[in-house]
Amino acid sequence: MESISRIGVFTSGGDAPGMNACVRAVVRTATAHDLEIVGIRRGYAGMIDADFVDMDARSVSNILQKGGTVLKSARSEGFKTPEGRRQAAENLRSAGIQGLIGIGGDGTFRGTTLFYDEQGIPSIGCPGTIDNDLFGTDETIGFDTALNTAIENIDRIRDTADAHDRLFLVEVMGRDAGFIALNCGIGGGAELVLVPETLTEMEDIKQRIHSLMSAQARSSIVVVAEGDEHGGATRIGDALSADPAFDHIDLRVSILGHTQRGGAPSARDRVLASRLGAAAVESMIEGHANVMVGIINNEVRLTPMRNVWSRKKNINYELLKLTQLLS
Repeated sequence: MESISRIGVFTSGGDAPGMNACVRAVVRTATAHDLEIVGIRRGYAGMIDADFVDMDARSVSNILQKGGTVLKSARSEGFKTPEGRRQAAENLRSAGIQGLIGIGGDGTFRGTTLFYDEQGIPSIGCPGTIDNDLFGTDETIGFDTALNTAIENIDRIRDTADAHDRLFLVEVMGRDAGFIALNCGIGGGAELVLVPETLTEMEDIKQRIHSLMSAQARSSIVVVAEGDEHGGATRIGDALSADPAFDHIDLRVSILGHTQRGGAPSARDRVLASRLGAAAVESMIEGHANVMVGIINNEVRLTPMRNVWSRKKNINYELLKLTQLLS
């Protein structure tokens, strides 16, 4: 690969707390190595529209602590077409951009992989998703903040549940993976955790919940990942409410939703994002292409993009056993 002198950085997919910290690290590491750095607004849509802005160390001042992404994120139907990708490549080349740093999840990396295959534009990925479901890194940017936000909300819900002896079904994000649900279930003292990685019969759920509420005559918290096979907390709540055996149980459903995406990133996420952003730039300088930077056992590792989205990252099943033990 030719020597890199000008690179672009973009954020794509769902926003995650810490993305701004990662952008800051990319920009300041690039300038420290005398590279020109261009911000690409609105992800792939911005590439097609040539929505570029030159950046320097001062342009990323005071963004470390902010949630969301200063570069914005957007879906791009145009980039899904060969014509759209061709237009994006032409715009990048016209702007002198020789390589990309993409901050996002598996959809982002599928896009950069296809872009590299078709147009030969090298990219390095930084894992930014609250779901923590990317192969090649122990944690993703935003996971720790989202987890703490969920636990804080569960603590508040617990106060109300205890005051009224209620059963709360609390839905957290996790369309395909139960990392948030599993960890906040333990941290929030949930009596039951339902995740996409395990199959639980509805009758078993009913029996478990009925036993908890009847025997203990107090509140219970059930944490449900949105991708659970029963369709999330609302559908589970409907199934319970339709059963006469639950007529005496005061049941509520609380969906935490996008509250988990927002807010200032935790210290852990700020440090993680900073390490990954700096490592991404240095990896590109070293000539790497189409890989994701991750942290495994506290060391920076590079994983081919295709492995990131084609291999499944497993939850810690010991933690799942722990939820059953502690409940």
